[in-house]
Amino acid sequence: MASKGWFNLDTVAGTIPETQFFEGDSAFSFLGLTRMQRIYGFVGCEAIGFVLSILGSVLLFIGSLGSFAALYALGTVISLVGTGFLIGFTKQLKMMFKPVRVVATIVFIASIVLIFVGAFVIGSDILCIIFVVIEYLAYTWYCLSYIPYARTAVLRVVGLS
Repeated sequence: MASKGWFNLDTVAGTIPETQFFEGDSAFSFLGLTRMQRIYGFVGCEAIGFVLSILGSVLLFIGSLGSFAALYALGTVISLVGTGFLIGFTKQLKMMFKPVRVVATIVFIASIVLIFVGAFVIGSDILCIIFVVIEYLAYTWYCLSYIPYARTAVLRVVGLS
């Protein structure tokens, strides 16, 4: 029995244009990866990034600020690299700095840098936690910019609109 739904990408290959999500300028196009291999690469990077970020967070609560900053930042960067499997780095950078999401992008990148400042320069657990929360909120706001009306809905739920 054939699988139905969006999980079975092979049976619907004729109905989904190859360039809808998978641009030719993908950073990994030179590898000649198939559509499914690129999806696996994306999911794998997201999983590795998540695990590294969690391990870093555990190290923060143990008291190892330097290891926390390194693992957490590495996890975040690996998660972002995963998008190269789907749309490519060039397109991702162009999309990150569009006017609708440039502020969220700058706050996100700045918070990654500030995590290192909090860990290595200031040596403050509290500041590291604050910068992680800011990074998470900026990344969430950034991601919501890709979903039509998502930011408006969130602002209404929070009561700011």
